[in-house]
Amino acid sequence: MLSFLLFLIIMTVVVVQSAKSSSTQVEANSVLYISLGHGITEKDQKTPLDDLNLPGFAKSLGLDAILDRIEAAKEDDKIKGIYLNPSAVGTGTATINAIRSALEDFKSSGKFVYAFSDFYTQQAYYVASSADSVFMNPQGSLDFRGISSSVMFMKDALDKLGVDVQVVKVGSYKSAVEPFIQGGMSPENREQVTSYVNSLYDNMLAPISSSRKISTDSLKNIAATFAARTPEGALSSGLVDELIYKEQFIAKIKSALEIDQDKDVSTVSILDYKPSVKGKKGSGRIGVLYAYGDIIDGEGMQDNIGGDRISRELRKLRENDRIGAVVLRVNSPGGSALASEVIWREVELTKKEKPVIVSMGDYAASGGYYISAAADSIFADPSTLTGSIGVFAMIPNLQNLLNNKLGVRFESVSTSPMAEFGTAPDRPLNQEELGMMQSLVDNVYDTFLTRVADGRKMSKEAVHEIAQGRVWTGEQALGIGLVDRLGSLEDAIASAATMAEMDSYKVTKYPLSEDPWSTLFQTSKEKIKSKWIKEEMGEFSEYILELKTILGRTGVQARIPYEVNIK
Repeated sequence: MLSFLLFLIIMTVVVVQSAKSSSTQVEANSVLYISLGHGITEKDQKTPLDDLNLPGFAKSLGLDAILDRIEAAKEDDKIKGIYLNPSAVGTGTATINAIRSALEDFKSSGKFVYAFSDFYTQQAYYVASSADSVFMNPQGSLDFRGISSSVMFMKDALDKLGVDVQVVKVGSYKSAVEPFIQGGMSPENREQVTSYVNSLYDNMLAPISSSRKISTDSLKNIAATFAARTPEGALSSGLVDELIYKEQFIAKIKSALEIDQDKDVSTVSILDYKPSVKGKKGSGRIGVLYAYGDIIDGEGMQDNIGGDRISRELRKLRENDRIGAVVLRVNSPGGSALASEVIWREVELTKKEKPVIVSMGDYAASGGYYISAAADSIFADPSTLTGSIGVFAMIPNLQNLLNNKLGVRFESVSTSPMAEFGTAPDRPLNQEELGMMQSLVDNVYDTFLTRVADGRKMSKEAVHEIAQGRVWTGEQALGIGLVDRLGSLEDAIASAATMAEMDSYKVTKYPLSEDPWSTLFQTSKEKIKSKWIKEEMGEFSEYILELKTILGRTGVQARIPYEVNIK
């Protein structure tokens, strides 16, 4: 009875809150407030609980919605400028680039963008540097010190637990398995990490240099000496324009709006700003299919790529005569090789019926590249992490842990010599079984090379030279033929329209958004737990969730070994 009453109370609050949020009005002479402190997903998907600040239901907004709302604000006569208030931004580099580009485009309207924060993380400052003016609290801080990529190695911990991991892989650079079998980076791994981290760094510095009129060499020196760590250093280095308190910043906003200082500033949060977005009109239609998250077998959920679900969406788009072209938006570090093959097949079939263009987000690596390879054309952000063309399988051997440390033993009766293959937890694979696994992995890798070679019009030998699990940035991938152009999702859509010979067109996003109420009741226990971990553990949550993902993987994997964050 108590649970039912609690449910009724929550539903009542939801209804009231939904009505309130849907009636948000934008007053004349308003400012759009953007903090980016909320969750940022690839595609917006709301539930009625998102705005209630309940545990496990923190606010989030899709990148597509953020870009649409900034573009709408540019044309909205009621919006006169943007108050950018980023402190920390928890998303990938390509996503940040897209937001930053949208802010630059907004400024082209002649409207102002002012940034203010008590402190800036490196990612937050990268976004803020696009503003007309950057302000900071006189006692604040600016974290500008270069970027790094770290890998957590677990070999010593596994040894202490008595767990041995048997690895079968292809590729000198397929280092997703290294944390489980050695205590540090291999030379090949360090080589590729050094290469792509420097590429990411250069791509971060160039826009800052252009916006702030500071040479990249000077920026590198500021980072190397950590000169901007103090408010005075941030000011003298030119990274911020003025050190002021918030009420002084608000006074500057009032001056920009040309209102009296005793008047309040009318603001609307980007979370609540819901304009009627004027999409492109026309007889043609382009379907944008979002595929983001780990690639897994089966249906999957909203935040991962289920092989069955995404392939079915591609099939629908192929059979829909009203859709003249398909843009596949990929943001994935990879995952199941089998699910990747299932999706690849549908891309290949769809391409025979209508143009298929891929737009890469933060990641389109390993399995993420696999599902992209067959497209007519591939667009990537300069900071996209892609490639990682290689496969691996990991088989844990728990013999020492179970037999010697826990005193647990297994005995079995089998009908054939291979009946226990891959099922006995307390013994390692023998040489014959390892040989069979290596043959399986080799076959998957050979198929992967074939898919890329056919899609990119290259020889398998040429693909192998740049494959072997090596990770590349989008900028590097352009130079070696893995992508066709550097550009945004909008660029990919425009290219699809050209290939389909559409002068005018509408864009429809897929999978189609579900009814928010049905989404609420479909929210799984695992999804709630995942959100709760992120809320409570902060930046450490990524390690817990990654370990959970690793333990849940089955079959041969085509997956990038890293998740890179600029901190």
